[in-house]
Amino acid sequence: MAACGGSSDEGVTGPAAPVNRAAFAWLHPQSPPPGWRTRALPSGTATLAYPRDWHLTRTDPGTVTASRTAGGEILGYLNVTPQQGEETLDDWSSFRPAHNREEGDTDLVPLASATALRFRGGVGSCVKDRYATESEHHYVELACIVRGQGGTTVIVGAAPPAHWSRFSPAIERAISSFAT
Repeated sequence: MAACGGSSDEGVTGPAAPVNRAAFAWLHPQSPPPGWRTRALPSGTATLAYPRDWHLTRTDPGTVTASRTAGGEILGYLNVTPQQGEETLDDWSSFRPAHNREEGDTDLVPLASATALRFRGGVGSCVKDRYATESEHHYVELACIVRGQGGTTVIVGAAPPAHWSRFSPAIERAISSFAT
């Protein structure tokens, strides 16, 4: 899975995610549920909360990733990465799908976007989409860019479509618990 993104979307075209604030009605900034684990970014500027039965996964330096796997298959994925490029809260609905296409994702369908969403310690914009990776794994993804006092951070949660209904509540709660 591609983590977050700081590359340019130059030369990559496609539609922006349509505005649909109702698609993010689940987003309610709140503390993590009892028993969940937390891990701060190495910079200390943001904290990911994740379910106890998920495990930390080694990824790019400066990021935090937790996942739930079975038999080598990713069932649920969470990643927090500091802003690395020119992406902004205002252009997120077009930047994120373009970034995913640039990473080699195909069959990308932008499903929804919203701006001016409240987070713990910040404000952000989110995109929901679905796509296939270069290795032909399919995912539904929620990706939010959040501006807080310590900087701007991207949080991504994803699961295969066949597992979305099972793992989306944990992904949505992790995003609602995200602290900047």
